Amino acid sequence: MKLSTKGRYAVMAMVDLAARAEDGPVALAAIAESQDISLSYLEQLFAKLRRNGIVRSVRGPGGGYVLAYPAGQTRISDIIAAVDEPIRTTRCSPGSARSCTGTSSRCLTHDLWEELGNQIHLFLSSITLEDVCRRRVLGTSGMFHRESGPLAAVAE
Repeated sequence: MKLSTKGRYAVMAMVDLAARAEDGPVALAAIAESQDISLSYLEQLFAKLRRNGIVRSVRGPGGGYVLAYPAGQTRISDIIAAVDEPIRTTRCSPGSARSCTGTSSRCLTHDLWEELGNQIHLFLSSITLEDVCRRRVLGTSGMFHRESGPLAAVAE
């Protein structure tokens, strides 16, 4: 599975923007500093996000970027798609005549990886910026990262 820095950084920046939404427009320089992302890289990402209607720019003194929609209506999958970041779990390209094996046939594990990609997309489509900001993302996998989870009792 591949999710490059483009998709990750876009989501990180958008979560930062959503967390500051009540403060009005946010300058990219502030996001760049708090997220440790290059300002020029953020400018490229936000140009794509703006073109795809995910954010709006506000010009003038005190300007910057604002969310185009409330954080509860902005899905993580939309952010990733807006910056042209496909989440690929197979070697082959969808619709290509050449498949995973370089021939016209698919590899035996193709359906497994394709379904994984579908599940990732469904998961990212079910999560909004608000969910991330309010830390409502961690499901049962989080029990193994908390000190009070099942592994804590084993460690004692």
